[in-house]
Amino acid sequence: MLLLRILSRCPLWLLHGLGSLVGGLSWLLSPTYRARSRENLALAGLPQRLSWRAAVQAGRMLMELPSLWMRSSTEPLGDTVRWEGAELIAQSTPDRGLLLLTPHLGCFEVAAQAYAERFAASHGDITVLYRPADEPWMREMVENSRQREGVQTAPASLSGVRQMLRALRKGETVGLLPDQVPPEGQGAWATFFNKPAYTMTLAAKLVQQTNAQLLLIWADRLPWGRGYVVRVRPGPHIAADSSPESAARTINQAMESLILEAPEQYLWGYNRYKSPRSAPQS
Repeated sequence: MLLLRILSRCPLWLLHGLGSLVGGLSWLLSPTYRARSRENLALAGLPQRLSWRAAVQAGRMLMELPSLWMRSSTEPLGDTVRWEGAELIAQSTPDRGLLLLTPHLGCFEVAAQAYAERFAASHGDITVLYRPADEPWMREMVENSRQREGVQTAPASLSGVRQMLRALRKGETVGLLPDQVPPEGQGAWATFFNKPAYTMTLAAKLVQQTNAQLLLIWADRLPWGRGYVVRVRPGPHIAADSSPESAARTINQAMESLILEAPEQYLWGYNRYKSPRSAPQS
């Protein structure tokens, strides 16, 4: 905990420098990590050289977390964050509800905090879905860090789904990472970078049940610790009568489009194609 507090006070350029070292060492020392990263890149038709660059970016993501988690609730992000496409949020209907989707791309932790600082007053709090950490000390720290003004957290459980539905029906905002592998029974098989992947159906269901607006968002990590650009893109159309498989495929295609904007910042080492126990294969 002391080490994390020390790191949280370090400048971003230093954290990203340390992260580059951590990510590079992880790539060199883990054959499994290298193999999975290369396999996933090959499925996407991307060059193998991105495997190393993605590992470096993953290390930067890890090392920037203490500063984001332990930043004082009264300390704004300020000039650390710039926006591109913020007008898409500003022009959304405040009382209709807004669903923001982002893959494991760039600094997804900063996106919710940036939204809360800029839009919570006009468009309501953002409720983000999370999976509690296994270690009690880590769980408490992460939960406390994510409970900021304008940011609410919802556990990955039935109660969390109900919380997100209530937020959207109140005209507030919900944030999801739809490229997480969902638990058994909560997904559908849909192609993701040319291979069937068990895909979360929650995002589509939230839209279909609440008529929420859908936008895509990700936080581009700038080089040399210069901060982030939060980029907002129009979301795909999810019809009210779309099947779970069709809606999952549509969302996967949208995630692919974001990832291809900066593929070196995606977590290619993530085991995206794992199958939940007993989930029927497509």
